[in-house]
Amino acid sequence: MKNVSFALIQLSCSTTVSENWQKTISSIRDAASKGAQVICLQELFKSVYFCYEEKQDFFALAEAIPGPSTDELGALAAELNVVIVASLFEKRAAGLYHNTTAVIDADGKYLGKYRKMHIPDDPGYYEKYYFTPGDLGYQVFETKFAKIGVLICWDQWYPEAARLTALQGAEVLVYPTAIGWDLEEKDGEINREQYQAWQTIQRSHSVANGVPVVSVNRVGTENGQQFWGGSFVSNAFGRVIFQASHDQEEIALVEVDVDSSEYYRRTWPFFRDRRIDSYGGITERFID
Repeated sequence: MKNVSFALIQLSCSTTVSENWQKTISSIRDAASKGAQVICLQELFKSVYFCYEEKQDFFALAEAIPGPSTDELGALAAELNVVIVASLFEKRAAGLYHNTTAVIDADGKYLGKYRKMHIPDDPGYYEKYYFTPGDLGYQVFETKFAKIGVLICWDQWYPEAARLTALQGAEVLVYPTAIGWDLEEKDGEINREQYQAWQTIQRSHSVANGVPVVSVNRVGTENGQQFWGGSFVSNAFGRVIFQASHDQEEIALVEVDVDSSEYYRRTWPFFRDRRIDSYGGITERFID
């Protein structure tokens, strides 16, 4: 077994970027002091989830990656000897923006970035207005402690994304997330069903690919949404080994066995039995 301590930092966010930044930095230090080795931050942690409406002013939140934020996080990672997985709003060029996660190694080195591939457009989640779909493909980052595959929020619902990342040797999949319930929806059963669907689809990625999943969501109420928290970790066979609350900020440390794929893939050899010769149709939008 090769256990790595993953920290899931589940926070609420205010409209003040500097306040969110300082709270996150403090949380990283707290997690590191308790023994965290890989620290996972929620989606777009520096601000409120601004995609609730289409507003040009929010483009001012975007930044270069690498840039000042990754520089500061790199210095912090080196000081604390931790890996940091940080979701940021990337300005690539004038009028061209991405929802991007940077990965910084424990020596402070910027290893690279993943740009969110699947971009939603729904009431309260108008991401197509802000983000261009990713063009870097699916990636795995070889950090000091583990080979980490990063996907982002809406990517969670797509087994193809998890599979392609796992096929590149990811030992764990990390999903920075911002998702919640509509405050106008009063039906508790619907809310529970939505959360269970969200968790179940990600646990299925663990099962199908034989890798642990670390999913970090924000919490708190913002602009008509109650972000449901519920950050969790599933082992390489989909068993939930940790789940955070739905309404509290948490800094959770979870031991993740990143060597477990060998055992689960020997016992349930899904990769061995894949019929790759029969999957051509998966690249079609719909098979009429």
